[in-house]
Amino acid sequence: MSQAAQPNLVPVFVDGVEHQLPERMNLVDALKTIGKEVPHYCYHPKLPVSGNCRMCLVELGSPMIDRATNQPVLEADGRAKIGWQPKPAIACASTVSRNLHVKLESKAVKECREGVTEMLLVNHPLDCPVCDQAGECKLQEYSADYGKGYSRYIESKNVKPKKTKLGPRVTLDDERCILCSRCIRFQSEIMKDPVLGFINRGSYNTLTCYPGRELDNNYSLNTVDLCPVGALTDTDFRFKMRVWFLKQTNSICTESSAGTNTVVWSREGVIHRITPRRNDAVNDTWMADSGRALYKQVAAGDRILSARNGGSPATVDAATASAAELIRAGAVAYVSSGHLSVEEQHLLAKLVSAAPGVVHQPARLGKSDGMLISEDRTPNTRGALATGLICAAPSASLDALAADIEAGKVRTLVVAGEDLTTAGLSAAQLGKVAIIYIGTHENATAAAARIVIPGLTVFEKSGSFINVQWRLQKFAAAIPGPAGIPAQAATLARLAAEATSAAPAANDAESVWKSLAAERPLFAAVTGFAAIPDSGLALDAGALAGVALPETKLLKFAPAA
Repeated sequence: MSQAAQPNLVPVFVDGVEHQLPERMNLVDALKTIGKEVPHYCYHPKLPVSGNCRMCLVELGSPMIDRATNQPVLEADGRAKIGWQPKPAIACASTVSRNLHVKLESKAVKECREGVTEMLLVNHPLDCPVCDQAGECKLQEYSADYGKGYSRYIESKNVKPKKTKLGPRVTLDDERCILCSRCIRFQSEIMKDPVLGFINRGSYNTLTCYPGRELDNNYSLNTVDLCPVGALTDTDFRFKMRVWFLKQTNSICTESSAGTNTVVWSREGVIHRITPRRNDAVNDTWMADSGRALYKQVAAGDRILSARNGGSPATVDAATASAAELIRAGAVAYVSSGHLSVEEQHLLAKLVSAAPGVVHQPARLGKSDGMLISEDRTPNTRGALATGLICAAPSASLDALAADIEAGKVRTLVVAGEDLTTAGLSAAQLGKVAIIYIGTHENATAAAARIVIPGLTVFEKSGSFINVQWRLQKFAAAIPGPAGIPAQAATLARLAAEATSAAPAANDAESVWKSLAAERPLFAAVTGFAAIPDSGLALDAGALAGVALPETKLLKFAPAA
């Protein structure tokens, strides 16, 4: 990128080589953009700088200026003379400035890194083979890259507690703590809940909770993500699986419309944990603890694993054929869901066009926490508006649907995963219609349904959601679904085809997006599913953004000082 295109780029000399870096950017982050690693433990781009680990020490200098003449001081060969600071400085507390000179590979810098590493290992247990952080431990990596490779320490190490419960979800191995204070700063600066702190001194310094307190807020597991070593561990994931065996898949948290970006970690079709994925426009690098447990729905005891027709087991094909016959008979209504993906909502809209009926969508609301759990507890309410499936905000109750059922206007009800009893419909009202339930888990509506067609969870399929900011974000299938269970998109496409005796339309994400881009102006610029960036795409919702929806923005986290 040229300096003209990016005016704030300034020359910086790294080990004598000139680079163009953003002015006033943190030096650690700036050097990373040109492939230069500055090892660090305490620094984190989303936390205030503390500068206590000293691992990021570098030599800094700048061109010298003659105070008397205000002219540059030159070497004998005419080059600018560089005045080097008398001692190494921490890169995490330094910023990029014009003509800054940085030494990353000098003898002094290497000795600093070796000294810091040696100090950290004085009392650190050498138990990497059994450490829960092995494979993603910065101390392990930096010891190999920047340490001496041998130990001069022969005294006994200080022994500290190995399994301290800090809260219901976080366990501390105190021997491994390197006192970086990331967890303390997260609680104090981000959560505004300063529950953590250090006690004692020197080699006996210990991380603990304040008396009478514990680490029990809904964002406590972010401290585990922040920990650069194996000190803070997720109690649920502790000793369950080595991370190098796990496959990482980008996904989106479905807990609310916040649209938190996540990574799903799985092996051989089994999900073992969910962690946040950095997206500065949405969730920074954080996520709620409650969203991390959503993967357990995959193997939940109430998962629907087979189709039913008239209360008896049936094949998916037979159940789908019977459902299509009911839909063709007319007097049909639909209940959509904010948990459907954009692609599924589009295909449901196709079904509604083929077999017309009123579409209802219940609101799923809860209390916003002002961070990453919004009032709207579905991930894709805005997708239903954007695809034209609904034209107004979802209602808290389905009174209009109940009235149509009582009046006999509705004989068949197609329900996409929603439990209608939580939206105000009674068991008696459900008994007056033939319900076609397409979903993943049992509930009162599924129990009352004439036809049940199983579907896939968000972890078993690919698609996209539109979050509270009208940002289109995609997710990918992390694990395969149970054998014989089709994706909801396939079921909806088949029902739409059979309602008109046509051939089923392609229901893969790329094919659906060709149709969406052609039919919905909002998506005209989206050339396909693969073209949606990993960080999402901000949509110009226009008039749709004026629909009265719960919570129309995300509260940003306090920026790092």
